[in-house]
Amino acid sequence: MKERLNEEAIAMRIAKELKDGEYVNLGFGMGSTVPNFISPEKEIIFHSENGVLGSGRVLTLDEAELMDTELINAGAQYLHPKPGMSLFDIAEAFDAIRVGRVNTTVLGALQVSEKGDLANWSADPNAPIGNIGGAMDMPVGAKRVIVGMTHTTKKCEPKIVKECTLPLTAPRCVSIIVTDVAVIEVTDEGLVLKEILPGWTVGEIQAITEPKLILSPDLKDMELI
Repeated sequence: MKERLNEEAIAMRIAKELKDGEYVNLGFGMGSTVPNFISPEKEIIFHSENGVLGSGRVLTLDEAELMDTELINAGAQYLHPKPGMSLFDIAEAFDAIRVGRVNTTVLGALQVSEKGDLANWSADPNAPIGNIGGAMDMPVGAKRVIVGMTHTTKKCEPKIVKECTLPLTAPRCVSIIVTDVAVIEVTDEGLVLKEILPGWTVGEIQAITEPKLILSPDLKDMELI
């Protein structure tokens, strides 16, 4: 079995995509610990749909003495407070997303299509309409969507597909996909392979990706820092 990135490493690579001064929503999934990997030179204002803006890093399990049950993110992870942080109700949090005040959202996915369609709220292909909750607000309201996920399912089936077979969260919304073996950009021409994990080949990445990948002219090894 070839080596793949773990969840923390995926979050570390996503952190490199964020620009200084951005307002960034962090949803459920592998990107929730991105604040732990932001370089000191960058000022990123993190937003959580449960009503937190400007919080610091996610606390680790050995920091129990710092944990506040009233200060968590959307994934119920404990947050470290930060000067200037603000708290508000969930309606205001979703309003910030819906009116376009958030630059980027980072979330997980079950499937992403070659057109950038996102499926991340149900693993049941026959799921009834109505259980999606607020999952569609983040990818629709943000200007840029970054997905962090494993490249394949536990059964080694592709999660980057020609057409999503799971219920859609939002169509044509994904900008960048960061997986445990590659970084892929979604373009009008198709999926562009930008980076691959050292030790993997282009052919091996293509073999676990359903759509045909376009090779970037500056294709390179994945860099975490």
